[in-house]
Amino acid sequence: MGKIKTALISVSDKTGIVEFAKFLSENRVEILSTGGTATLLKENSLSVTMVSEYTGFPEMMDGRVKTLHPKIHGGLLGKRDDANHMKVMKEHGIKPIDMLVVNLYPFEETISKEDCSFEDAVENIDIGGPSMMRSAAKNHKDVAVVANSRRYEKIMQELKDNDFSIGKKTRLSLAQEAFAHISRYDSLISDYLLEKSETSKSHYPENHHILLRKIQDLRYGENPHQSAAFYIDARSGNTDITQAQQLQGKELSFNNIIDLDAALKVVLEFKETASVIIKHTNPCGIGIDESLVEAYKKAKETDPVSAFGGIIGFNRIVDASTAEEIVMTFIEAMIAPDYEKKALEILSRKKNLRLMKLPGGVGKMNGGNLDIKRVSGGLLLQNNDDIDLVESQLKVVTKRQPSQDQWKALRFAWKAAKHVKSNAIVFAKKDRTIGIGAGQMSRVDSTKIAVEKAKSSLKGTVMASDAFFPFRDAIDAAAENGIAAIIQPGGSIKDEEVITAANEHKIAMVFTGIRHFKH
Repeated sequence: MGKIKTALISVSDKTGIVEFAKFLSENRVEILSTGGTATLLKENSLSVTMVSEYTGFPEMMDGRVKTLHPKIHGGLLGKRDDANHMKVMKEHGIKPIDMLVVNLYPFEETISKEDCSFEDAVENIDIGGPSMMRSAAKNHKDVAVVANSRRYEKIMQELKDNDFSIGKKTRLSLAQEAFAHISRYDSLISDYLLEKSETSKSHYPENHHILLRKIQDLRYGENPHQSAAFYIDARSGNTDITQAQQLQGKELSFNNIIDLDAALKVVLEFKETASVIIKHTNPCGIGIDESLVEAYKKAKETDPVSAFGGIIGFNRIVDASTAEEIVMTFIEAMIAPDYEKKALEILSRKKNLRLMKLPGGVGKMNGGNLDIKRVSGGLLLQNNDDIDLVESQLKVVTKRQPSQDQWKALRFAWKAAKHVKSNAIVFAKKDRTIGIGAGQMSRVDSTKIAVEKAKSSLKGTVMASDAFFPFRDAIDAAAENGIAAIIQPGGSIKDEEVITAANEHKIAMVFTGIRHFKH
């Protein structure tokens, strides 16, 4: 590629554009421009040729047609080493355009506004910008296309160091970035129109786009021999792990992020002041209380051994007394809406503790995101498991009715069981977990583990199961340990056998009609 002699500049995001254009102008680059960009550059005493002057056609149709002209696309697409291309360009007065500096109408920002109308969204669908980007990127052998303002500084340096030309590797990188930008932009438009379409209300269209932007590279993945990076979904909400700010501590690991996400999802289940301790994505303790420190203590008491090296989640601002309790145990990371100043001072004693804050506070998880799981050669998509108990569907199927306190405990245990890997069994009181059995191949084995994990008597506590009991054995095991009430989905062909077992042991049992498998 030869020297940059002519540049076309047309940007919606004008960050740094005046400085970049001045640099080009000072190095005798002729600048073509459109609309507001041209006005801004002229206001800053830069010599600019309007595209309409160059093409001989005015901007028309409220700016919808500005750069869709052979003099523009010929200048971008013409191959400099092709004699026929150069002959045609000369015959039609088409000037080679060596650099395109362009970014697109702010469609994403527009549709994110609460008062955005469909008409506003449509008018912010850029046509000329992507068209020029595609032309310049296709012909990257001869044209440098700059679609990212963060590139300006490095490009200026390369021009200084390279006799005012752009190297082959940089042009290829810029072209790839341009096509990636267009792809994301078009996917946002496609998804928006699908959402607004009256003919398709499905979350699962024929072609599904996943729009990701990298937040950071990670040291490694689940294991040191695996590489990894952290990306944000364009559809993410204000209350999710991608929005969290790290206040102190070591760099986040792949596993830290997964566990922090699990912790956040658990505490968002509760309106009450809640705390959870996570280990390998499973809660090893959950507590609620009017006092945050007491909620944390209750969570920790469930399984203090597993709490060592765990991940903590809170749905309230962390105060000094809670911070003092936390630093008594080795904790990998924690997440909360915020931290009192004194709490931050206390937590700073643990220099390696990864401290995460959610800028928007803890609200409701964005239910619009799809849950995506990778399988060999493809993906599985489902909507998130964000269903709440439907009170009208709760059915007491035993002779014994739960007491008022047992009802509270059953609802608490049910919320906890939703976040435990299947097969999941949770023993609980109305304000804390007592024993948790996770991820076993049989439900009776999960029950036995939950019994073993319990650090206090199970007598009078309740039991939650994420799915139905296929046999009565888990009920018998629960009865041996004094369980007073059970909540489960129901729906087994052995339901009558299970209900009979509960009646024999004088245990109250509630069917929810809802299953919470978590794989």
